[in-house]
Amino acid sequence: MVDISPPDGRAGIDAALVRRLLASQFPRWAGLPVAPVEVDGWDNRTYRLGDDMTVRLPTGEGYAPAVEKEHRWLPVLAPSLPVPVPVSLAVGVPGEGYPFPWSVRRWLDGQTASPDRVDDLAGFAVSIADFLRALRRIDATDGPRAGAHSFYRGTSPGYYDDGTRRALAALEGRIDVGRAAAVWEDVLRTPEWSGPPVWFHGDIASGNLLVDGGKLTAVIDFGGCGVGDPACDLVIAWTMFSGESRRVFREAVGLDDATWERARGWALWKALITLADGDERSRHVLEEVLGDAP
Repeated sequence: MVDISPPDGRAGIDAALVRRLLASQFPRWAGLPVAPVEVDGWDNRTYRLGDDMTVRLPTGEGYAPAVEKEHRWLPVLAPSLPVPVPVSLAVGVPGEGYPFPWSVRRWLDGQTASPDRVDDLAGFAVSIADFLRALRRIDATDGPRAGAHSFYRGTSPGYYDDGTRRALAALEGRIDVGRAAAVWEDVLRTPEWSGPPVWFHGDIASGNLLVDGGKLTAVIDFGGCGVGDPACDLVIAWTMFSGESRRVFREAVGLDDATWERARGWALWKALITLADGDERSRHVLEEVLGDAP
């Protein structure tokens, strides 16, 4: 999830801490300006460092493994992808009271994607599908298998069955629980990924897609990436696309009906748990998922 950044200091991280970390570990960059980015993620805090770099710091222990994973694997993935992805320049260690590893990266230009910034949603859907197809073609032999580091994206959506059922119970009287439960049961009966494990991004969402002039210019935040079932990367079909753009995306991404159904499960799970947590923005996604179900 990506939101406008709250006042500096969320998760105990602020610009002053970043300056201290730089001064103690990377003094060559210590004199550069440091400022929070305008649009920040939840799993990490990101700061602009000078004109050409960023500093990225996990906000909790569960997000820390992504630092080394991205540093190790993004240079492997980048040459085969059609648009730029983050370049990790250095990895920092815990210090100055901050308990996790952190990274310095190359700045990527662009605005976060949204329907009002993309004139041709169908064309944009094809560009996302092209990116995902290119990602799946990369040799996954030694890649990190889906698991805790990817928050179990890349596994079966059934991993989150308990959480989904708790959300359904909490939403009784607020949504069509019977319809949502029936769709979830269909997902659980869907065959699992039968092909060889492939690379997945893990969070293909509007906030992780950068655009310029309505065109895809970069894909960021590979913290949930790994090797396994690519169904989790299709959730954007319901969160950003609809109608023709969804149809075009489904055709262009080149995956079978069972994978599409598991993707629907990932979208349903996320919409239910966030709606149960009070995020009414998820109601639209839930309606899209339920309205599009067979």
